[in-house]
Amino acid sequence: MPNAYISGTGFYVPPRVVTNDDLRTQYGIDTTHEWIVQRTGIEERRFADEGVGPADLGALAAEKAIANAGIDKTDLDMIIFATLSPEHCFPGSGVYMQRKLGLCEGTNAKFVPALDVRNQCSGFLYALATASSMVKAGALKHVLVVGAEVHSAALDLSTRGRNIASLFGDGAGAVVVSATEEDRGVRHWKLGADGRFADVLAQRVWDTRKRPFIPVDAAGIGHVEPEMMWAQMEGKLVFKNAVERMMTVLMEACIANNITGADIDLFCFHQANLRINQYIQNALGIPDEKIVHNIQRYGNTTAATIPILLAEAVESGKLKRGMKVACCAFGSGFTWGAAVIDW
Repeated sequence: MPNAYISGTGFYVPPRVVTNDDLRTQYGIDTTHEWIVQRTGIEERRFADEGVGPADLGALAAEKAIANAGIDKTDLDMIIFATLSPEHCFPGSGVYMQRKLGLCEGTNAKFVPALDVRNQCSGFLYALATASSMVKAGALKHVLVVGAEVHSAALDLSTRGRNIASLFGDGAGAVVVSATEEDRGVRHWKLGADGRFADVLAQRVWDTRKRPFIPVDAAGIGHVEPEMMWAQMEGKLVFKNAVERMMTVLMEACIANNITGADIDLFCFHQANLRINQYIQNALGIPDEKIVHNIQRYGNTTAATIPILLAEAVESGKLKRGMKVACCAFGSGFTWGAAVIDW
């Protein structure tokens, strides 16, 4: 039975930088740089231009990952695309990115399956677990796993929405999961969910239990109330559960792999809030040199945070062949996950 390893990484973030001060001066949000940094650690984020969707960002990250894996696009056997901000309700972003990668064109067209994963901040780890399982089963040889988000189009960029609007940014990260006979790769993954808290962090733009699923006026034009249109979050409850679930699932993944935290060379935590990650780091006694952060520069890019972290760590030389990596995430649902990888 083959092992499943990450053969290539890549990431892309839009060029437009939006600082905390920009939120105040350009959007009129009643906030300060110090207020945002104190609560989240975020100093700036990236916003995509109008007309750019997650498939656009994902394709640029995917191109890099495919090149770094040393394979051709037509070597791919599947695409798994994780996002909470797809271009449309349906179809999913995966097929749009497939087309942008040119897989549907020319004499070498290859109509690989495209699967979308909607597990928000845990989406990349759910997708990685799916990809590695398929590769280990011998069904596929190369799977492209992408996490990409364009949050800026759906943020309430006003004082009313500042608690959430200040958190999120746009970006994409990608990895290629490949089969190998070498003793390396994704060693163990652990996933979880608790639907009791499904409404604690949610964006309920429509409700298909209602008729019509979006309220309409006499002319048939839909109207969405602010509490439905914009994401809503009970911050303190999310913080508490994030800390508890991330620490627990991380330890469960290590125990299943018969290792301890001391055996991990690099920790890549989901970048939702720097204060959450620092709390976990201190609680588990993780030294600074063993953990990477980029939320200060990108904000929370949900499904893209971990693959961006991995790609940046490879580019900087922080992540090298032979190292043991632990990835961990928590998000809406509530959902969570962890993976231990021998790089």
